[in-house]
Amino acid sequence: MTPDLAPKITISDFNQLLQSHHPFASVLNIDVLEIGHGTATLQLPDRSSHQRLGGMVAGPMLMGLADLSLYAAIVGATGNAEAVTASLSMNFLRKTPPGGVLAHATILKTGRMAAGEVLLVPVAGGEPVAQAISTWSLPRSA
Repeated sequence: MTPDLAPKITISDFNQLLQSHHPFASVLNIDVLEIGHGTATLQLPDRSSHQRLGGMVAGPMLMGLADLSLYAAIVGATGNAEAVTASLSMNFLRKTPPGGVLAHATILKTGRMAAGEVLLVPVAGGEPVAQAISTWSLPRSA
C-alpha cells in the first residue's frame, strides 16, 4: 500500500476518539473491524437491546451503524475527526434477521464536503438489509 493510501487513523485510535469525543456511540456496542483509506467495516453485534418487536433489528440502530461506519471511513481517508453528517438517506430493503449486522462503508468523494455510501448485510450472510447514502461537512483545521 502506498503511503498516501494508508488509513489516516488506526482502529485503536478511532476507538479512543469515540470514547473521548463521541461517548454516545457506546450505546450501540459496535465493533470496528476494519478502517482503510476511505473504507470501513463495522459490526453491530447481536443484542436484544438492538431489536424491536418481532425480533428484527430496529431502524435507529441500523441508522446509527451506517452513520458511524461512514464516519470511520471519512476519518480513515482524511484524518479529519471534526467531520459532521450533513445528510443521511436510509433505504430499508428487507426485514433484518436476528443476529449481527455488518456495515461496509465507502467514501466516494472528499473535499470540503464528502460523500459516501454504506451497505448493511447480516453477519450470517444473505441479501443486504439496508443501504445508506450520506454527505459530510469537513471543517478546515484552525
